Amino acid sequence: MKLIELVSFFKNEGSFEKFCQNKSLNIDSEVIGIYMEKPFDIDNNLVFFEIEKTEGKMEYFSNGINYFNLFDFYYFLDVIEESNNENKSLTNAEIARVLLSYAINNA
Repeated sequence: MKLIELVSFFKNEGSFEKFCQNKSLNIDSEVIGIYMEKPFDIDNNLVFFEIEKTEGKMEYFSNGINYFNLFDFYYFLDVIEESNNENKSLTNAEIARVLLSYAINNA
């Protein structure tokens, strides 16, 4: 799943519970991180790990691949909520680019 697809899922009323179920993630996890391989690119696939697996590490090695944390799901959901309430004119692609820019420059 790419970042724009994740944005589209949640902008179109996708629920966190359904997402976790579809991705076999523990909904009761303290935090679920959104990770990507470097170099970060809007077309890279995302992976999702519970903090209980990553122990909060910014870099996490899984299945022979080194992944890097972009942000956690709480931040992502806050951005989606804000875009639904205050920035309705932003497209899904624009939101995805803003999120990726945040991950690259501020996280």
